[in-house]
Amino acid sequence: MASQFFSFTFILTTAFLGMVLQLDLPFVIAQAQTVRDRKAEADQLLQQGNQLYQVNRYREAIQAWEKALKIYHEIQDLNGESGSIGNLGNAYYILGRYQKAIEYYQQSLAIQKQIGNLNGEGHSINNLGNAYYILGRYQKAIEYYQQSLAIKKQIGDLNGEANSINNLGNAYKSLGQYQKAIEYYQKSLEIYKQIGDLNGEANSIMNLGIAYKSLGQSQKAIEYYQQSLALFQQINNRYGEAKLITNLGIAYYSLGRYQKAIEYYQQSLAITKQIGDLNGEASSIMNLGIVYESLGQYQKAIEYYQQSLAIQKQIGDLNGEANSLGNLGEAYRNLGQYQTAINYYQQTLIIFRQIGDLQGEANSLGNLGIVYERLGKYQISIDFHQKSLIIKQQIGDLNGAAKSFGNLGIVYDNLGQYQKAIDFHQKSLTIKQQIGDLNGEADSLNNLGEVYRKIGQYQKAINYYQQSLVIFKQIGDLHGEGASLGNLSIVYGDLGEYQKAIDFQQKSLTIKQQIGDLNGEANSLNNLGIAYDMLGQYQKAIDFYQQSLIIFRQIGVRQGEGSALIDIGIAYNNLGQYQNAIDNYQKSLFIFKQIRDRTGEGTTLNNMGVAFNKLNQPEIAILLYKQSVNMSEAIRKDIKKLSKEEQKSYLSTVEKTYRTLADLLLQQNRIIEALQILDLLKVQELEDYLKNIKGNDRTSQGIRLLEPEKSMSAQLSTISYDKIPELNRQLASQIQQLPKSEIDKAPDYLQKLPQGTALLYPLILEDRLEIVLFSANAPAIHRSVPIKKADLEQLARKLNTELQDSTLSEDFRETSQKIYALLIKPIEVELKNANITNILYAPDGALRYIPLTALYDGKKFLIENYAVNNLIAYILTDFTAKDTTQPSVLAGAFGGKKGDKRFGQLGLPATLIEVAEIARLIQNSTALAENNFSRQAIETQLSKYNILHLATHAAFNSGVPDNSFIIFGNGDKIRLSEISDLKLNNIDLIVLSACQTAVGQLGSGVEILGFGYQVQKAGAKSAIASLWKVSDEGTQSLMQAFYGYVKQGDRTKASALRQAQIDLIRGKQFSHPYYWSPFLLIGNGL
Repeated sequence: MASQFFSFTFILTTAFLGMVLQLDLPFVIAQAQTVRDRKAEADQLLQQGNQLYQVNRYREAIQAWEKALKIYHEIQDLNGESGSIGNLGNAYYILGRYQKAIEYYQQSLAIQKQIGNLNGEGHSINNLGNAYYILGRYQKAIEYYQQSLAIKKQIGDLNGEANSINNLGNAYKSLGQYQKAIEYYQKSLEIYKQIGDLNGEANSIMNLGIAYKSLGQSQKAIEYYQQSLALFQQINNRYGEAKLITNLGIAYYSLGRYQKAIEYYQQSLAITKQIGDLNGEASSIMNLGIVYESLGQYQKAIEYYQQSLAIQKQIGDLNGEANSLGNLGEAYRNLGQYQTAINYYQQTLIIFRQIGDLQGEANSLGNLGIVYERLGKYQISIDFHQKSLIIKQQIGDLNGAAKSFGNLGIVYDNLGQYQKAIDFHQKSLTIKQQIGDLNGEADSLNNLGEVYRKIGQYQKAINYYQQSLVIFKQIGDLHGEGASLGNLSIVYGDLGEYQKAIDFQQKSLTIKQQIGDLNGEANSLNNLGIAYDMLGQYQKAIDFYQQSLIIFRQIGVRQGEGSALIDIGIAYNNLGQYQNAIDNYQKSLFIFKQIRDRTGEGTTLNNMGVAFNKLNQPEIAILLYKQSVNMSEAIRKDIKKLSKEEQKSYLSTVEKTYRTLADLLLQQNRIIEALQILDLLKVQELEDYLKNIKGNDRTSQGIRLLEPEKSMSAQLSTISYDKIPELNRQLASQIQQLPKSEIDKAPDYLQKLPQGTALLYPLILEDRLEIVLFSANAPAIHRSVPIKKADLEQLARKLNTELQDSTLSEDFRETSQKIYALLIKPIEVELKNANITNILYAPDGALRYIPLTALYDGKKFLIENYAVNNLIAYILTDFTAKDTTQPSVLAGAFGGKKGDKRFGQLGLPATLIEVAEIARLIQNSTALAENNFSRQAIETQLSKYNILHLATHAAFNSGVPDNSFIIFGNGDKIRLSEISDLKLNNIDLIVLSACQTAVGQLGSGVEILGFGYQVQKAGAKSAIASLWKVSDEGTQSLMQAFYGYVKQGDRTKASALRQAQIDLIRGKQFSHPYYWSPFLLIGNGL
């Protein structure tokens, strides 16, 4: 369970303020001009202020004390002046005006020192400590408390000594140093017992309970609270009793026992109302809001927060006001109303900065980080969390720093930068273990489990979830226990062990029902529905979804309601009951449009497209898929991805939506539209792999709707089932009547394709291979080649293996010719007729593992006829012409001796010769070797060169980007996910001359796309990488030829590479494709 960040205003600590000065003086009515009479008048005003202060009329108390202060100052009564100033400090402290309180305490301290009043001096210093404590400046507070303690010891004031020791405990508790805090509380308790101060004894025992609760030991905390409560009741301290009962509520809340927490908060509220404690009343009301929010009753929580806010505004408590606003933000965030949440968080941030509360400021920044993470604006989220972390580290808040590390881990998890996520969660876990925070430790373990689940290391995920479960059980945290059980259910579902998933989810559901967590109960019911759906028990799944839907409607969670309706639709779709499916999709579509949830809307449109496709209504299905794709592309511009819950409600993978739509469009001979979708498909595949793909102005436009589609789109959310066939016929007829030029109209960016250049996009489907060819002055064409996907993949694997073994001599030719016949032969005539010399190739799936250049027509390799430029996606590639400049190369060589290992990798001695030769060939070049070839050395010199050549080990693996890396000569590594962090804006070309791809087994080949995209995202125009590692001598020969042609300055990069490859083909030593064909030019090589 991810740690939630906001620090709510629980009454947790007893920070002892110096007592408001009480004077037992007669009430004097007449105004007198003598010093004695004026002093009596001031004393009366002082007493009047005290009485107003006791009934929470703080502003009126301030007015009375200010009048008293004026008189004391005029008659030069330093003692009265000091008392008035101290009381004004206390009033401003209560009102949350801490900087003003500090000013008054400092004035009071100066007077106490002037008149030699050590006791008063100790009080003022203590109060300064309190003010800095509440501002989150704990180290400064400790310094003041220690000064106060020294004075109290000097004058023999045992009560004051105990107060200062207690406050030191508070400060160390807030720093996350719980054991040290406990030691101080124990010391203060001994002194209070020694002097018979039952009130102080009760406070120390309560603070011991708070410390143990902070350690996650809520049961032990409850035991201390019960002892403290008995003492407060014994001395009839109703204020202390209310505080203690609130803390009991907090303890039961932490254990997930929400109903019991509500009972205690209501008791506390009754007492605070009875004694007229408005501040305590507001806190009790806010705590009730917090527990109802945790129960998923968000509207009720909002009502409580609004009540709390009204009281805090009434009494002028800025700190309390900020906390109520923050909790309102939290409630709206949980309702999915993110902009409203941001508005509230921004208000809290302004107030905390205004009053100088660093802790509150850090919490507000963290909350803004969380809401921007939910919006998918990950870089903004990271910035807020980093700012929050800096403040927490500045004030020494270990626990808060751990939470910031955890929140950063969650953001990097969502970005797909899993190693970074793990690193941050490990930092959080280390701190939690260091300070003994069991609850926080369990949260961190859960977060680590989530990351390992996402990268497919399921057993490791299970281990982490089980460790967290053990801790939650140990400390009696029912809420946490339910969350860990739910996580175990999800991971077993991922493993396909659905019965086990059901068992864990049932246990989680039982706990959530036991503690009254309605939102959690609805989610568990929904997850049970998904498990039964996967087992093919669709009716049982529907029953669970319906139960979930009822609760979501009851608690007003519209997003949950929409998702439940989608899931019901999916189950009906699986049952073949398409009418029921469409009815539920239409209801969910209405909700998502109403709450402006674009992701939910896109998911629903996709699922409706699936249903209409099943009903063999292709024109309507195409329209729905197009709308879904357009929604995805609009969202992609903000890097918003599907949440875990939204992924469950997506009837197929997002990638499959693009494939299905392209298939349907090609069946309708709508080739240009299909080509656009195939291009966007590449973008989606990159998103699934890297998780960080940000669209551009072209991708965000998606694919245009034809005029008849625009007219019909409004009807789809309300279309009745019996009208579907007629509407599909109507739409098909209207599209057929459109001029061919309208249907075949290419978007502007495609019309700018250079002469002699063609786009080649294959699409591998289950039963055939589709080939789309587009060039500037010829109509787009597509060819369908019947071949099963499995057979094509087998051919690709076979050729990949044969090409990597030069000892097999000519064995590869037969397989190569077969693939040529499938992929190139059907468009051979069109390529020749259009005078194509450059092919911009966007391979699909397993075809990414075979170089197009090595396809053989029976006489020649394809490279002998065409230059080949591999694309990430045409829509993402910048083909803007760049001013020609002389080449300058920054080259790095891994080096080492043959057979020896450096940093776990075999030495590459020939790379030293390779980069030396490049430096000899190209002027203004620099060669770095071995230990001098470091990441820092490369990064500091990038701006001086336009080609970066890395002759070193690199591996690009399918699966997780963090398993793909480039290693430097000194052992530094840069992961694939980090390449985009490099500053490559001046780089035209980055060359990796010794990398290998798909180590172990072939996947979808998206890792090759991933490298090309990261390089382009970092600013480089293009890259050369190899599909397998070639012999050192072969690489050296190819690179020498390549740079020789680059030096001439009259060739494109694609042309230079092509000519170098032809040179090797026509030579003797390296003519086998093993040596020359794996080198792919990715990006803009024109």
